[in-house]
Amino acid sequence: MIAKNTICLWYNKDAEDAARFYAATFPDSKVTAVHKAPSDFPGGKKGDVLTVDFTVLGVACLGLNGGPAFKHTEAFSFQVATDDQKETDRYWNAIVGNGGQESECGWCKDRWGLSWQITPRTLTEAMAAGGAEAKRAFEAMMTMKKIDVARIDAARRG
Repeated sequence: MIAKNTICLWYNKDAEDAARFYAATFPDSKVTAVHKAPSDFPGGKKGDVLTVDFTVLGVACLGLNGGPAFKHTEAFSFQVATDDQKETDRYWNAIVGNGGQESECGWCKDRWGLSWQITPRTLTEAMAAGGAEAKRAFEAMMTMKKIDVARIDAARRG
């Protein structure tokens, strides 16, 4: 069954590699179909992989091998809620360690340039609490690349 709403992600020529990496990295993620081009197109030739249907954490996605014309930006990111430091480290290290790069405040990019926010639930909960607790957690987060759960928890307590 085709999802009613699907996120379309533009890749140069490696949508299938990206989709298979996401499927191997995140639970409830899989590659469901690979479609080859029926004829030549601006980004490739007949028989090349044109689109890849996949899910990331249950979210329906379509990878389009559209060529080099468009690049990913931070204007779009996947935000992944994590339960603890172990899970945070696992996802962060998988993305950054596979040719990606660190950014600030829990953001990183995978090797295809797609942005990810690896966000421990304790940070989200602190922000939702508001007031002084949110301020302390926010100020602690602003000094981090990968989020340190123990430091966020300490900031929440004051």
